[in-house]
Amino acid sequence: MDLPARLIARVLALLVALAGAAHAEVRVPDADGRVVWLARPAQRIVSLAPHLTELLFAVGAGAQVVGTTEYSDFPEAARRVPRVGDSALLDLERIAALKPDLVLVWRHGNSPQQLQRLAALRLPTYAHEARALADISRGLRDLGALTGHADIGSQRAEAFDRAVAGLRARHAGRTRLRIFYQVWPQPLITLNGEHLISQVLDLCGADNVFAAERLLTPTVSEEAVLLADPDAIVTGWIPAYGGAPPLERWKRLTALRAVRGGRLLTVNPDLLHRQSDRVILGAHELCEKLDGVRGRSPPSR
Repeated sequence: MDLPARLIARVLALLVALAGAAHAEVRVPDADGRVVWLARPAQRIVSLAPHLTELLFAVGAGAQVVGTTEYSDFPEAARRVPRVGDSALLDLERIAALKPDLVLVWRHGNSPQQLQRLAALRLPTYAHEARALADISRGLRDLGALTGHADIGSQRAEAFDRAVAGLRARHAGRTRLRIFYQVWPQPLITLNGEHLISQVLDLCGADNVFAAERLLTPTVSEEAVLLADPDAIVTGWIPAYGGAPPLERWKRLTALRAVRGGRLLTVNPDLLHRQSDRVILGAHELCEKLDGVRGRSPPSR
């Protein structure tokens, strides 16, 4: 066999292999423990959360996304995907009209009532929820497999896991800080120890003062924060949001160690609040800011 013939044979063998992979069935367990079964990798996907849209683009499946929700703004190409509603209200008729072969849902972000109505459409669904950083790398692997991009999904997951391990090693043994994380100023909402942001705090060598709360995002009182007396107060906010910085209210409460030590910190919520692999960028920012105030010693309690 001459050289050109060998090359042709190799190309044909590769095409056959790719065709086989494109039509291979996929079985992946989701966050609910259900096994999602597809006869072949999904080609028409509706994503019902911004972070799921990000993960799809991250594994190379952006061109397969035919519908998504409001606030799906990363990467830039995600802004051009047709909208089918938001986390509270979905346009089920539009979802059905898109004829998706897979719908991605955010287990505790989408409205339960909307998810019940969605189930009536009998569309294949994959539920995702990240309570731990490992759930994000698992999501990358799952979505890679479900969309026919298993290699890219695995590569992104491995890179994410390495970045997490590196950040954890860098902050091991540092003085632990007690943190109040303010999710919303009015009513005053925080998060408990099961929330992903609590896992990020731990990664940075810090503890959530409301970790023991029962609800994932509990409402607390100003008095409860005073009683907890955290070393620092953190919230997600960027100047582009406009208005007064959301931690201004605490400056009058000089009894707080966080106020006396100048430890009122803001981080980028577009990075830290989304359950995508970009959360590692938010983690780096949070860790750096906590490192920056770690050496400040406010007056004793």
